[in-house]
Amino acid sequence: MAMFSQNPLMNGPNYSFNQAPATASDGHKQHGFYPYTDNGGSTLAISGADFTIMAGDTRSTSGYSINTRYKPKVFKIGGTTASQNDATIVLSVVGFAADGEALKERLDAVVKMYRYQHGKPMSVKACAQRLSTILYGKRFFPYYVTAILGGLDEEGKGVVYSYDPVGSYEREMCRAAGAAASLIMPFLDNQVNFKNQYEPESGAGHELQEREKIPLPRGEVEDLVKDAFDSAVERHIEVGDGLQMMIVTKDGIEERYLPLKKD
Repeated sequence: MAMFSQNPLMNGPNYSFNQAPATASDGHKQHGFYPYTDNGGSTLAISGADFTIMAGDTRSTSGYSINTRYKPKVFKIGGTTASQNDATIVLSVVGFAADGEALKERLDAVVKMYRYQHGKPMSVKACAQRLSTILYGKRFFPYYVTAILGGLDEEGKGVVYSYDPVGSYEREMCRAAGAAASLIMPFLDNQVNFKNQYEPESGAGHELQEREKIPLPRGEVEDLVKDAFDSAVERHIEVGDGLQMMIVTKDGIEERYLPLKKD
């Protein structure tokens, strides 16, 4: 999804207050204001037979400047404690960091209120629909982020929902978002969705039999996530520093942090 500019040389460092006033023919200056900024970074999510892994790098940028080397993009949603230890849903947001924080806080409040009113946690399917409604409600001044929601469905299977900024969403096996999405997604298509993978000696041309699409085991998925970000940081300046990974299982949410290149 080509949401954000990736060319700081043409568009400046993407600060809203960096736009120089334009001078009209009559000498009057026209000042403009652009409320959005792309803070870089990337996220991805992969669902398995009984788990979901959500991950994102921790770099926050403005053009060629690094704002901070630790800005999480993956969050637990709907827990009853300050540490969210009993949460069952994970949200990732990438794009404009302030909008991502606002969207995370709003969805978290909605899911917490549901638990308070109904005495049970919200299902990930219901949360996915509610997030779509939140995004659509802001369609005339949208949250400038790409969101991914993950968890376990009613059958205990991993589930991933991907969104555009105005609330359209779909359930997928995997999805990448953010600055390096165009680098990571083809890798996931091949390794997770088994695109262009065929059974050996199954024929030639149209007779080739596609490889059976089965969920990967957790260990392989964790390695894939690390490999995806290791390759992305080599080719994209807005991705790096650290890898935050959240693994959703029936036993809860496990959080891991792995280092990435810092240059």
